[in-house]
Formats: sequence, C-alpha cells, structure tokens
Amino acid sequence: MSGHWLALYTFGQFRTRADHPDVDPFHQAEPFVWAAMERAEGFVARSGYDDEPGPESWGEQVFPKYWQDNGDGWAPSTISLWQNLESALAAVYRGLHAEILKKGSDFMQEDHAYPAYVLWWVPQGHRPDWVEAVEIFERLGDAGPSPAAFTFKCAFDPAGKPTTVNGGVSKQIAERNNSRAEAPKAVQ
Repeated sequence: MSGHWLALYTFGQFRTRADHPDVDPFHQAEPFVWAAMERAEGFVARSGYDDEPGPESWGEQVFPKYWQDNGDGWAPSTISLWQNLESALAAVYRGLHAEILKKGSDFMQEDHAYPAYVLWWVPQGHRPDWVEAVEIFERLGDAGPSPAAFTFKCAFDPAGKPTTVNGGVSKQIAERNNSRAEAPKAVQ
C-alpha cells in the first residue's frame, strides 16, 4: 500500500511463570500459530528472538513499562509486518491465532490497563526494532489512537487519515488462509 507496510506489535503477560504447566497450551500452539501467520496472505516478515531458532531478532528485545516480571524475565510479545490492515486482521482474529486467543484467559492476564497490540505504518523496507515497537505501544497506551499508533477499531491510512478496515475483505482473506492451511491435510 503506497510504499508502506503495516507494523504490528503485540504484548501480553502470563498469569504465572512461562515454564508453569498452565502455560503449556500457549507453548504447544506457538509454532503452529507462527507457521500459519507466515503462510498468511499479506504477511511480510516478523522478528525472531535472540534465544530461539527461527528468524533473526530485530534488535535486543525489550518490554514496555507495563511489564511485570513473573520471575522468568519474559513476556509474550511480537513484531510483524503486513501488506495491509485487512491481511493483518484476518491473521490475528480469524484462523489458528484466533483459536489460541479464545483460550487466552486460561493462561494470560486479562485485567490490565494497557492495550493488547498497536499498529503503525512504516516505509516499505523498514524493520522496526523492539525499542521502536515498545515506544509506539506505550504511546498508544498513554495517549490513545493517533496516526502514529492505532488499533483495528480506530485505524489510519499511511497518509494519517482515519480509515476503516474492510471486514468483508478480511473475511475473504481469512477464508483463503484457512483453505491454504487445510490443503496439506487433504494430501495426507
């Protein structure tokens, strides 16, 4: 979209330590969710983590001011890049990621005073590092949606004008993503 990519940063807190058995459903689903995201229409790239195999980390991982260490020095957070709002919405709120979100109350803190994610536009080719993502996330938490830090419900286009995510297009993308994910199963 007009020389820009949509950046998406997510942040959450587990109810307990990351190595607690209550968090196992998250860890078991994570590789499958990432695989589905990476296959999703409109996906551009994502940051990995220094201590895990996979994509390279986009700088040293840092956490927002809302982070409360559970004694393990970790919290689930991500940075990814998308071609447009509709593709990101389809991947986040439909399909496999949506399934794990539905189970989130089993292992994630839900009563918190910070947003779950932030969106912002970056020039095509730019990979935001963790510091940039956290700064923009905190901006949304402190000041609410703006062209520099927004949500799907209160979105802006790359020029900074308010826009609406096309739910119908997002649903069509999700259906294509789901059929793509199901194709290998049919072969087996």
